[in-house]
Amino acid sequence: MTVRTRFAPSPTGYLHVGGARTALFSWLYARKHGGTFVLRIEDTDLERSTPESVNAILEGMSWLNLDYDEGPFYQTQRFDRYKEVIDRLMAEGKAYPCYCSRERLDALREEQMAKKIKPRYDGHCRALKEPPGADAPYVIRFKTPVDGAVVMDDLIRGRIAFDNNELDDLIIQRTDGSPTYNFTVVVDDIDMGITHVIRGDDHVNNTPRQIHIYQALGAAVPTFAHVPMILGPDGARLSKRHGAVSVLQYRDDGFLPEALINYLARLGWSHGDQEIFSVDELVQLFDVDAVNKAAASFDNEKLAWLNQHYIKEATPEHLARLLSHHMGELGIDPTEGPDLVAVAKVQQERAKTLKEMAEISAFFYRDFDDYDETAAKKNLRPVALEPLQKAREALAVLPAWEGEAIHRCVADVAEALELKMGKVAQPLRVAVVGRAASPGIDDTLYLVGREATLRRIDRAIAFIEARAEQG
Repeated sequence: MTVRTRFAPSPTGYLHVGGARTALFSWLYARKHGGTFVLRIEDTDLERSTPESVNAILEGMSWLNLDYDEGPFYQTQRFDRYKEVIDRLMAEGKAYPCYCSRERLDALREEQMAKKIKPRYDGHCRALKEPPGADAPYVIRFKTPVDGAVVMDDLIRGRIAFDNNELDDLIIQRTDGSPTYNFTVVVDDIDMGITHVIRGDDHVNNTPRQIHIYQALGAAVPTFAHVPMILGPDGARLSKRHGAVSVLQYRDDGFLPEALINYLARLGWSHGDQEIFSVDELVQLFDVDAVNKAAASFDNEKLAWLNQHYIKEATPEHLARLLSHHMGELGIDPTEGPDLVAVAKVQQERAKTLKEMAEISAFFYRDFDDYDETAAKKNLRPVALEPLQKAREALAVLPAWEGEAIHRCVADVAEALELKMGKVAQPLRVAVVGRAASPGIDDTLYLVGREATLRRIDRAIAFIEARAEQG
């Protein structure tokens, strides 16, 4: 048997981290078993589905490098097929029209709740011989077996049984002729040959209804694996109030896709005490039946730690490719300044996110507006005036503007003034960067460039002199 898995999001919003983890698990399972991974867009909710959401899902999948082998397929393009299957079920007596009004169903529900009976459709139209009127509106319901039970062996949750007498007759077509979710997914999974359905455990209660439809259509029932939900640090279901939950928000916040993939894979799954996994290792080691039954808690600090690890371990070329977008967000064209690969190389030990890396690297490309108040108060004092002036003189005539020569130049100024290196380098750093932290002074000045370095030193000298005049 060739394994075929699918990810089937509804385009009613962004691709959230819970959906991304489900997609990842489905993708890993297919890749591990030499199978096929299918992407299907379940867009039958015409009121809430939007092209923007479809694009967000596709963009999120692309950013995470979760490549699909087939698709994307769209349910709205398959309405004729759903109608064909519904007609078949009707012809075989496995489905029927239901003319019950909303008022009757509401009254039935109130009566059942008053009697403390589980609210469910009572099968009123199941044996109806004639419609109440030629133009009477109706839905189509599936005839759920009334006896016995549905038993499934879930790869994560184990054996689960559902008594058929607890289930009512499911609506499979609305009054406007549109098919419903529990029906369309079964038809799609049959037509697409899906062998393993890996999805969130909020679908567990849908499963017995779907199994009945598989059986009514004479189709093989796929193997199910229901992944537990993701909780926030407070134990509540993960939501916007816990921070970013959209995959693309993590991208915009400067996280690397490989860091988020690693984190999501470990969210409810483990392989010994190993924390860091390459994608190739995940494909080799992952198995869905090792996913924990309990809900997993999302830890933003753990994700930040992982992201920092991946930034430190990445090649500067890879970082530069991803960093370019964040520089653009700051209004910086990275071609108009130092080589972005070189910038990424000197900054990758200094940032937890690419967004932070872009922010602390902006000074390489443009002059800053203001000095950090604390750094200026400590380092841009009258005592720093002579070291800055001497450094400027020496740097202005430096034959070769490169790191080693710059370092030697600053060291020579410190030696000539009988000062420690830091007494020259630190005022120089604040003058050129605007704050007290940056890469080594030689790397910093080299990447800023001679012209900008001298201009900023002049500005710092004027700043010190102006403060001295003010007393």
